Amino acid sequence: MPNTPALENWLAPAAQAASGPSSAALWTLDGLRGADPVLGFAIVLLLAVVLGEAFHRRLHLPRMVGHMVTGALASPLAFRLLERTDLDPWKPLLDLAIGVLVFELGSRIRPRWLVDNPWLALTCVLEGALAGICVTLALHAMGVPLVTAVLAGAVAMSTSPVITLGLVHEMRPRGQVTERLLMTTAINCVLTMVAIKAWRVLAAADAPSWSDELLTAAASAIFVVSGSLLLGVAAGWLLAKLTEAIRGVDATPVLQIAVVILAAMLAAQWTLSPLLALLVAGMTARRKMGHALTVEPHLGSAGAALSVLLFISLGMLFTLDDLLQLWPLVLALIVARFVGKGVAVAALARPSGLSGRQALALTLTLQPMSSLAVLLTADTLGWSGQLPGVDPRMLQALLVATTILHLVGPLLSQWSLRSLADECPHAPRKDA
Repeated sequence: MPNTPALENWLAPAAQAASGPSSAALWTLDGLRGADPVLGFAIVLLLAVVLGEAFHRRLHLPRMVGHMVTGALASPLAFRLLERTDLDPWKPLLDLAIGVLVFELGSRIRPRWLVDNPWLALTCVLEGALAGICVTLALHAMGVPLVTAVLAGAVAMSTSPVITLGLVHEMRPRGQVTERLLMTTAINCVLTMVAIKAWRVLAAADAPSWSDELLTAAASAIFVVSGSLLLGVAAGWLLAKLTEAIRGVDATPVLQIAVVILAAMLAAQWTLSPLLALLVAGMTARRKMGHALTVEPHLGSAGAALSVLLFISLGMLFTLDDLLQLWPLVLALIVARFVGKGVAVAALARPSGLSGRQALALTLTLQPMSSLAVLLTADTLGWSGQLPGVDPRMLQALLVATTILHLVGPLLSQWSLRSLADECPHAPRKDA
């Protein structure tokens, strides 16, 4: 694929795609593959909305499942309407969509609850850490190199904030399990980001010139974590002051999305973590503004459109390549992760105030795994090339496991919140 600027790709007339020998085949699969990327995404976006609504109305499944399935069908996994490299020009918008959701997640967190219930705080930390440790030990026991197993364990700690908030927006659950799910997902994001930075230190320690590399990696990790925290606090403080000065309900979502863009761009410019910065920004804004902070789902309709695009992109990144050869690693990763999270939640359920049924529901809702912490550290969505020293077989197994959990996870979460936790008592009507 030629390395042309994204703007030239977007503005290239569709006639160029139809001027070759296959000009009469514009509406065939080959013709659509050669069309302008914006045209291809517009068609896929339209199909995603229709399929998501059909899944929701006919099968009572979350709309996001339909959006991700659409992306998978449009990807090289099925009809090849779009190539995965077509996502790269859209990555700034995808990062913005992730940033909007992470900021909203941070604004829903009540840190005071962790102080009042230290067993809950311990649960949030222990379930992520134990999941990462179980995955690392299981994979290393199967012959995966330690550095690669540690990276897989770091990613396995996370729960997808995108899927979590998407379900909360759609199902509107209320109760202990939902609040703990949001809290745990936020802490998982932080733990995963810190673990990946620690992994880079471990990888540097394994390098030939380990002393210089280790010092550089450690200093970088400290700079990223502390700098992201400071940037998040500053962004949250700025949002609180500007909201107080403007006092305009209509302008509030615009102001919030502007602060999200500013914080994300500064984090990228200063090589910090946009995920951590925006999470802290949401928490800081909530702390300073209290109930005066009103955050619309997706920060408004524009954010909702970005979220649909994000789910389509996640579907396009689905892969089942080499599943027949890698299924032992994939199965070990999924099972070890479930066991780690389940044991931690069950062990601390009673002290933290959960029943056994609620603990099982929380464990199941935490299953959608996220690779967003890794994606946000990469310049393009071909992020595997930016992880030197990682066993490619294990990396592929990690991607396959993420694909499976992205598809199965929302179904488990919906059933758990509705049936086990009973926090969505009103089932959707068949005509809804």
